[in-house]
Amino acid sequence: MPEFPDAEQRNALTADCRRCSDLADSRTCISWGNGPLDADLVVVGEAPAEGDPEAKQWRGGNLTGMAYTSQRSGRKIRQVLADAGFGHEDCYYTNAVKCHPPGNRDPTDAELANCRPYLVEEVKTVEPTVVLTTGKHATKTVLALDDTGLDGFLDNVLEPRWSEALNLPVIPLLHPSYQEVWLSRLGYAYDEYVAAIAETVASVGDT
Repeated sequence: MPEFPDAEQRNALTADCRRCSDLADSRTCISWGNGPLDADLVVVGEAPAEGDPEAKQWRGGNLTGMAYTSQRSGRKIRQVLADAGFGHEDCYYTNAVKCHPPGNRDPTDAELANCRPYLVEEVKTVEPTVVLTTGKHATKTVLALDDTGLDGFLDNVLEPRWSEALNLPVIPLLHPSYQEVWLSRLGYAYDEYVAAIAETVASVGDT
C-alpha cells in the first residue's frame, strides 16, 4: 500500500480562497498540494474527490485538505508511480482545481483559469524535472499556460510535450479512476503501462 502523506507536507498557499463562488460554497476544505518541495515530479490531478468520511485514512482531498488522498484515485496513482520507481520522496501531488466541484461535475474553464496561478506557483517552488498530468482536465490546464489546446486526450497519453511557460516537459497520464477502462484500449497491460511511464520519464529527464 502506498504511503499516506504527512499533513505537515500540506503546502497551503493561502488561508482562504474565494475566486470561484461555486467551489468555495461546495467545498469542505481546500485540497492543497502535498509532498516534498524538492520532488523530481509534480503530479497534477483534476480536482479533489468529494471524500468518504467513513474511510479510516484515505478520505479524499475535500476532507483531508490534501490532493490525491482518496481511496479510488489517490492510492491508485501513488501506487502506479511507486511501481514505476517513484516513491513518496520523488513526487509532489496537486490538483488543477483545489476545491471539490458541486455534484462531482467537471471543473469549468473559468475555474481552471482561476486556480492556474496556484499551480504555476507550486511548480516554480518545487522545480521538478517533469510534470505529470493525470486526465484530460489536468492536461488541458497545463497546456493552456502556452495557449495550446488538446485534441484527443487518449492520443496524447505518454506523449511528452514541452511547456515553454514552465520550461519543463509535460507527460500526460491516464486519470487513475478510469485507468482500467482505457489501458486495454490503448494496448497496455498494467505492467507495460508502468514500465512505459518509467521509460518516458527517464527519457525526458535526460534531455
